[in-house]
Amino acid sequence: MSRSGTYYRREEPTPEQRAEEALLKTRIFAIFAKAPVYGYRKVSGPLRRDGHVVNGKRVRRLMREMGLAAIYPKRRLSASDHQHRKHPYLLSGVEITRSDQVWSTDITYIRLPRGFCYLTAVMDWHSRLVLSWEVSPNLDADFCLVALERALATGRKPEIFNSDQGSQFTSEAFTGRLRAAGIRISMDGKGRCFDNIFSERLWRTVKYEEVFLKEYGGLADARAELGRFFGWYNGERLHQHLGYATPREVYEGRVLLPTG
Repeated sequence: MSRSGTYYRREEPTPEQRAEEALLKTRIFAIFAKAPVYGYRKVSGPLRRDGHVVNGKRVRRLMREMGLAAIYPKRRLSASDHQHRKHPYLLSGVEITRSDQVWSTDITYIRLPRGFCYLTAVMDWHSRLVLSWEVSPNLDADFCLVALERALATGRKPEIFNSDQGSQFTSEAFTGRLRAAGIRISMDGKGRCFDNIFSERLWRTVKYEEVFLKEYGGLADARAELGRFFGWYNGERLHQHLGYATPREVYEGRVLLPTG
């Protein structure tokens, strides 16, 4: 038998092995939820302290299957344009106490059967409500401006609008629209993903609870499924940090969060 004609056939896991991996994944998710900056090496530590016999390769495989990846400064989808004006970050030390105090936006990518599409969203920091969103087959600035216009069409506006320094958000069309509405502009420091940590957490939720659970057939399918997801996220998904209220309840003032 030739070497090229042979291959390794992995044995199917037993019910006991499947149960063990399910338990490991539950614990990994709990560790990662508390420390989203942890990669597989740091996640391995608490698992071993719990008595699980694991190595880094196994933890890395399980995290990959779960779609977990440490949040750290990395290449941005929204590339900077040096000819566009950059604005300072205005939120250092600012306590977020009310809806419409700060909105933010960001971009993430979604894998499709053939290539990718890109998702942007505008979110209220206090309530975590997704005010608007849009998908696009490319990274042109237009779809980000569409999402902004849709959010402002609600009749409400923030005191401060935060984004990264990507060309979509530093363009005159985007910043000019914010200035025309009397909104102060804030931008993350270069390479500082934690300046916009709420958007990073939103993308993690979208990926774990929607995108990684499905296989979109194309852009239209992604748009329809994401529409259903964001409707559920805003109106039905309970958030622990909101006292197990929904974003819409907090945003509309039906549930008040403790301050201080």
